[in-house]
Amino acid sequence: MSHICIISDGKPGHLNQSLGLAGALQALRPQLQVDIRTPLRGTQLMRALLGRRHDVVPQPALLIGAGHGTHLSLLALHRATGAPAVVLMRPSLPLGWFDLCLIPEHDRPPERGNVIRTQGALNRMRPAAKASGFGLILLGGPSKHYHWDDAQILAQLHELLERDPRHWRVVTSRRTPRSLQTALAAIEAIELVLPEQTDADWLPAQLGVAECCWVSADSVSMIYEALSAGCAVGLLELAPVSDSRVARGLASLVQRGQLTALAQWSGRPLSAPAQGFNEADRCARLLQERFKL
Repeated sequence: MSHICIISDGKPGHLNQSLGLAGALQALRPQLQVDIRTPLRGTQLMRALLGRRHDVVPQPALLIGAGHGTHLSLLALHRATGAPAVVLMRPSLPLGWFDLCLIPEHDRPPERGNVIRTQGALNRMRPAAKASGFGLILLGGPSKHYHWDDAQILAQLHELLERDPRHWRVVTSRRTPRSLQTALAAIEAIELVLPEQTDADWLPAQLGVAECCWVSADSVSMIYEALSAGCAVGLLELAPVSDSRVARGLASLVQRGQLTALAQWSGRPLSAPAQGFNEADRCARLLQERFKL
């Protein structure tokens, strides 16, 4: 049993979570290989659900999947191979059907023996050597968890530039309103980077070397990736949608001192979490112990 089988629904965010966990497991056990497969369909799925090994996969050490489209395949392959099935995020099927569920704490998972609470979704980021004085500002746009407000973001941005007048690289996303991009282009004190100027590897490389990073509250995955990359992370605040589960997760990070809201910022250089922040590594160690990988 020398490989991890990832079931991928083709969504980059879901695959990023699975690869983050698989990569952390490989760091603990380098001989593990990673096999990425699409969900089973038709006859192949039925044969696996019936426990038949033919045309399934070689015996894996572990099955991993994220996204509702992977759940049935995880269970079928578990039945066919006996390998533990680990689901990332809260599944659409009963929790007890999986060997282990890694669920963000903001989803309020129950206390169960096969549930591990995580701080946000897992990701592939790892700390790297930091470039002194290098800062990023990451801006998103309208989302279902926060009320977007150009004026609020601009006011916080100007406050940040006044209190910490270093050279800032401001990165927008495909969700950023054009009106905000136009306003940002007029600010001479920043270097503006638009999404069409980057590729999939650009931002992870930037986060790897950034010393500090301020992120708008709607860009939740970027907040957790910046923390995992070892950045000191600040929060540009927005009004949350009522009882937003994502807002609860960010509020928890602020309360723990892992994230600094601009309104609370003293003006002194931000500090990265003293104990580090790498949920993929923490979960990998727990899986290694539980499943004797």
